[in-house]
Amino acid sequence: MERTLIVPRPGLLLVILGPTGSGKTALSLAMAQSLGGEIVNCDSLALYRGLEIGTAKPSPAERTRVRHHLLDCVEPTAYITAGEYARRSRQLLPEITRRGHLPIVAGGTGLYLRALLDGLFAGPQRSERLRQRLRSRALGRGPQYLHRICRKLDGAAANKIHAHDAPKLIRAIEICLTSRQKMTELWKGGRTPLAGFRILRIGLNPDRVKLYERINTRAAEMFALGLAEETAALIERYGDSIRPLSSLGYKQALQLLRGELTRDEAVARAQQAHRNYAKRQMTWFRREPEVLWLSGFGDEATIQSTALSRTQAEILASKNGS
Repeated sequence: MERTLIVPRPGLLLVILGPTGSGKTALSLAMAQSLGGEIVNCDSLALYRGLEIGTAKPSPAERTRVRHHLLDCVEPTAYITAGEYARRSRQLLPEITRRGHLPIVAGGTGLYLRALLDGLFAGPQRSERLRQRLRSRALGRGPQYLHRICRKLDGAAANKIHAHDAPKLIRAIEICLTSRQKMTELWKGGRTPLAGFRILRIGLNPDRVKLYERINTRAAEMFALGLAEETAALIERYGDSIRPLSSLGYKQALQLLRGELTRDEAVARAQQAHRNYAKRQMTWFRREPEVLWLSGFGDEATIQSTALSRTQAEILASKNGS
């Protein structure tokens, strides 16, 4: 793509969202190069240092072409909440616009994106002791245990959370117990949405069969490129209980290293896990408002051309005050 002479007016924010494997990185790079943009990562796993193969981060060469933010900024032993991600991102966006560049948020972690754009309600801090106790009890009493507890504490919240979604159930229970209020009551306190930006959301929605083919290929390539070896190096340095090792790909590589799965089984399970994740992502992102959905992959020329034209139109509209 040739670089356009249109200079984006400070205040426009481009968001590129979509499921894993849909080409968000390729599209964000093309848009950044064409419009003088800087990319803010919105993938929770890509925040971690030392995780390369299993995260499909932009390559070092790609990072030299365009300035990236919030990559490799968290130690694998740490954890960054959605609220902390939103705080860091909200500091970056005005800085990018002051440089005369277009901020481009790209990634597939829906909760982080929602925290950035819409804000989060003022919930209590995490309690790792309580969370571990809940996890241990759930292991012994079955997956429905957490949902039953949540229903007793806040039935309205339980109705919004799948019975097997342990992380969300644990957070809901934690909020109810530590704040002594129902989570749904705290929600009514309101959120603080991102201010000062005109937001253009562009979503990638490729054909599902083709998407799953790409996901299967990429998951297999991760193992071929040394995902198990990268996982072994992480274990040697940090131990096998760090949070990132429970994520897609790394979890199956860990099981392979422990002898719980063969290599073929690990690849197949990683492929299935990524496909399931892509489906959940699309369910989440379809709730995002005013998304321009493009039926294709982000590395396709027609998709990039359509996205560029729409963004240029938004830039002109912003300059004209419409």
